[in-house]
Order: sequence, then C-alpha cells, then structure tokens
Amino acid sequence: MSDFDSYRSPEPPRKRRRDKIGGAVRKRARGWRDGGDGAREMLMVPDVEFTSYYGRPVVKPPPWGHEVPAYLFLGGVAGGSGLIAFAAQLTGRELLRRNARLGGLAAISLGGAALVKDLGRPDRFYNMLRTFKVTSPMSMGSWILTGYSVGAGVAAVAEIDRLTADRLPFGPLRPVLRWVEPFSGFEAALFSPPLASYTAVLLSDTANPTWNDARKYLPFVFVSSATLAASGLAMITTPASETGPVRLLAALGVVGDVVNMKVLERSMDPTVVETLHHGNPGKMLRWAERLAVAGGVGALIGGRLRPIAVVSGAALLTASALTRFGVFEAGIESAKDPKYTIEPQKRRLAARRAQGITDDSITTAR
Repeated sequence: MSDFDSYRSPEPPRKRRRDKIGGAVRKRARGWRDGGDGAREMLMVPDVEFTSYYGRPVVKPPPWGHEVPAYLFLGGVAGGSGLIAFAAQLTGRELLRRNARLGGLAAISLGGAALVKDLGRPDRFYNMLRTFKVTSPMSMGSWILTGYSVGAGVAAVAEIDRLTADRLPFGPLRPVLRWVEPFSGFEAALFSPPLASYTAVLLSDTANPTWNDARKYLPFVFVSSATLAASGLAMITTPASETGPVRLLAALGVVGDVVNMKVLERSMDPTVVETLHHGNPGKMLRWAERLAVAGGVGALIGGRLRPIAVVSGAALLTASALTRFGVFEAGIESAKDPKYTIEPQKRRLAARRAQGITDDSITTAR
C-alpha cells in the first residue's frame, strides 16, 4: 500500500460470485454493474459531494490582523472630515472647520500607524510611493493617502497655531502658512472622496469571494459609511449651533448607508451573501444598521440638544466602524469555506452553458 492509499475511504468486503441454478447467470458482487452488453465495470470511486481539496480552502485567507479594518474605518473618518472641514471653510463656521480638520488629521495619523504596523516596516510604505500605477489600487491608494495627509496636515497645523495664539516657532513663515491654509483645505477635500472609497476597490480587487462579489456597490457602502463617521465625530466635538448642516448630512448618510447595503446584498450570489448574515460578521452588520438608524433619527429630531447630539454622534461612529469590521470579517470567513468559491462558479458555468457558451472557463466572472 502506498502513502496515497491512506486518503482512500475503506472499501466494503467483496462477495464471492456464485452460480445460480443452471450456472448460466451469476450474482454480481456489490460494486459491479452491467453495461448492458455483458461487460462488467467496477466502481473505482464512490459518488461523493464536493467539500474541498483534502480539507483545504480554495482561496487562501489574507493574513491581515485588526489593523486593516481599523485603517478602513479611520480612512473613512478622515475622508469625510476633509469634506466637512472644507464646507465649513466656505460657510464661515470656524469651530466646525477647526474640529473637522483636527479630527481628520488625528484619524489619518492613527490610520497610517495601523497601516504601517500591518506592513511590518515603515519603508514598505515608502517603497509603494516609488511607482505610480493607475491600474493598481494599492499604488493609487498610497498616493491618495499621501495627498490627503499633506493637505490635512498643513491645514491642521494652521489651526493649532491659531489655537496657541501664534506661539508656534514659525517666525517669518507664518504669513506663508496663512496664505496656503485655504488651498491646503481644498487639497484635503479633493482627496477625501477617493480616500473614503479606494479601500473598497482594494478589497474587491481580489479573489476573495465576498469582497469580489460585492465589487459593484461596496465603494458606495464605504462612502456612506464615511459620511456617518465624519458626521458623528463633528456632532460630538462641535456645539450644536454650528452642526445644523452636519446633522442633515448624517440623516442623508443613514439613508444612503441602509439603501446601499440592501442593494449590495441583492446583487451578490445567494450563497456568498450568507457571510454577511451569519456568524460574527452578521451580528456586526445588523448592529451597524440599528445604530445608524438610531443615530440618524437622534441627529434629525434631537440634534439641537447637546447630550442627544453627542449620543447620536457616538452611535453613528460605532455604526461606521461595525460596517467596516463586518465586511472585513465576512471576507475572511468566505475564504475559509470552499463552498463560497465553488458553488457560485458552478452557477455561473451553468448559466453560460444554458446560453450556449461552451468555450469559456468555469471561473469566468459575471
């Protein structure tokens, strides 16, 4: 017996053939079948239902820790805060502008630290900036992150200098800082939408069953989630007298978040979408929807009261975080179970065969 025989299931004992009366017909042992022409064929492999290849997943789960979903969430906070800060800059809401700028800088700093921790060494991020490749979400994301950080950093430094009554040691460079401040706010706002959405493209541009199947609508979910997070942070840090437009933005973000998530689920394969409903990812996404609705209602109805605004803002922030972590965990779970890879492929193949297409691969995407 070879080493490979250990993978075979044990075979039932064979029965001896014995002649019936007259000796013309023999009783065939189990495991034999008649081809109709007198030929006898033994079933060498029993009928089985596919599970996996020796218990191994078809798609290897990414070796990412919680730093990656933390970066997804913090990038959304930073992206939304950049847009709110620029809108406050245009409308003369100084407190909202200051808090949004500082919040955006804090979020992108913490997110960058989480990203570098996942990469292992800071120079790996620098190496990604050595190339500019428009077809690579990783390359474009690195430049988007850098462009936003420069604009948000300069604008936030100007706010800190103003908070300290011009005590930072800028000297003759202070007029230059004041002159470039509005342009820096515009730069941060320019990179804010791609910062909030490129991570969805980065996830979906993989072979991961859940992320890839959600590729059409996942960027919209991430943008609406970023709106919730940034609005919630602004409602927590800024007096209600300046957050009227932010509360309206939060309510619109809740509608967009719930609708986009439902559309995303309906667009996905019926088997793959199970990862968004079951287990720990399902719990996180259900709570994300509940908190988003509660925070949006609180912001719209009682947001003028400071305590309600703070609680509603915290609910929106938590909902955004749960959405990012839930989608991330659902992708990890889908890679571990081979059925989320094989069953959608079989359905796509059957649909194309029904259309008369027979010269393609089973892995052909929709």
